[in-house]
Amino acid sequence: MCLAVPGRVTEVAERDGTLMAVMDFGGVVKDVCLEYLPDLAVGEYAIVHVGFALQRLDEESARRTLDLFAELGLLQEEFGDPWEAARAAEEAGR
Repeated sequence: MCLAVPGRVTEVAERDGTLMAVMDFGGVVKDVCLEYLPDLAVGEYAIVHVGFALQRLDEESARRTLDLFAELGLLQEEFGDPWEAARAAEEAGR
């Protein structure tokens, strides 16, 4: 499953001509393209899908969504180690 996940900008920089951010998704840190939201600043939140920040989001909504995703195990599903997930699925099938 592919989710649009809220994240908080921790760094912004241009890399090879592309505006990029380092974003925190409830403890998981990923690089994200900011070309669709070039004025997004450190400390702000945005919805991210497949590595692109798509829409600005207020902090309260972002935190509620991240808490719900964590509770449902969706953050691990979206950002977890695929090898670990495959190993767990294989062990569950035995």
